[in-house]
Amino acid sequence: MSFELIKKVNDQQKKSAVVDVKSGDTVRVYQKIKEGNKERIQMFEGVVIRTDRRNSLTSRITVRKVTSGVGVEKSFLLHSPLVEKIEVVRRSKVRRNYLTFLRQRSGKSARLRGVSFDREGVNDVHDAAAEEEEARLKEAAKAEAEAKQAEKAAEEAALEAKQAEVEARHADAE
Repeated sequence: MSFELIKKVNDQQKKSAVVDVKSGDTVRVYQKIKEGNKERIQMFEGVVIRTDRRNSLTSRITVRKVTSGVGVEKSFLLHSPLVEKIEVVRRSKVRRNYLTFLRQRSGKSARLRGVSFDREGVNDVHDAAAEEEEARLKEAAKAEAEAKQAEKAAEEAALEAKQAEVEARHADAE
């Protein structure tokens, strides 16, 4: 009973379509970042050194990149609403799932042999619910902008009416 309920809730939280990411792939992860009341999308590009629990709601990838000589690793939950999209840039031939040995390597020894793959085919993932949500948000923003513009126009009309009234009083006083 409770197991079925947990499974039902997990299935509701899962994204309908996720890019098939493997260890050794070079990926770009677009993540939503909230700063105060502003929201922006930040890109993180690096090599996938680990994939965990592939078919689970908690499936996770660990991405590593070297910036200014410093290795940076980030873990991303694939089904997180904060992960906007994942794009596979390059595929490499690897024989392991955990590429943690890359942490000790730098330069040429840290290179992975690339293989050719269908980039458009792998990255072509359509999440109908997300696209529908995005369209709904755009419509809401458009309606809000139109309401603000109408309110501004009404305010300007009221100011013009007051100005005309004041000018009429001045004309009568003279």
